[in-house]
Amino acid sequence: MSKMGQSLTPDEAQKAREAIMKHVRKVVPPALIVTVLSGIYMFTQVFGEIGEEGLTRFQTLLGIKAFLGLWLGIRGFNQVYLKIDPFVFKSHRFPFILVIIIIALSQFMHL
Repeated sequence: MSKMGQSLTPDEAQKAREAIMKHVRKVVPPALIVTVLSGIYMFTQVFGEIGEEGLTRFQTLLGIKAFLGLWLGIRGFNQVYLKIDPFVFKSHRFPFILVIIIIALSQFMHL
């Protein structure tokens, strides 16, 4: 979208950006809810039994990922459907960082 400003006037670029964002706002919230619900289902199927020696490394990392994912899901649901703004971490930077952490944890789970 950064190249739109090179071929469009600033007013046209703003209108095009808003048209794209209008569709993004319709698609992303339901997709996030499907993602969170499928994540909850997968957690119940993948976590496994806790052995006598405690949680495995995989289970620990999966638990951390599940907590962060649920937090993001609840935050997003509250914002989009209940129109409740977050009490803390109001910027978009923190959720983005959490997504990066979740992706990194996914990589470490299989080492």
